[in-house]
Amino acid sequence: MNNKNIQHLLKSIPKWSLVKEEGIFKIQRCYKFKNFKQALNFTNMIGDMAENVGHHPSLLTEWGRVRVTWWSHSINGLQEIDVICAKKTDALDCF
Repeated sequence: MNNKNIQHLLKSIPKWSLVKEEGIFKIQRCYKFKNFKQALNFTNMIGDMAENVGHHPSLLTEWGRVRVTWWSHSINGLQEIDVICAKKTDALDCF
C-alpha cells in the first residue's frame, strides 16, 4: 500500500496514528480506562475479535490503558484489513 492510499484510509480512523517501527508502517491507538480490570477486559474483547477475523494486533495492556497496534505481518506493512480491524476495535462496546 502506498503512502497516498495510507493517508486516505487514515482519514476514516482519525483517532489512530501512523507509526513506523523497525521500518514497518503500522497504525496505533492508545485507549484509556479507569483501572487495570477495565483495560484487561478491553484487551480480551480485542483478542476475541481478532480470533474471529483471523488477524491479530500487538497489544500492550497496562494500568488504565491499552495500546493497540495493527499491521499485516505477512507483508510487513499495512493493508485494508488493518483499517477494518481498527474500526472494529473502535466499535467494541466498552466505553
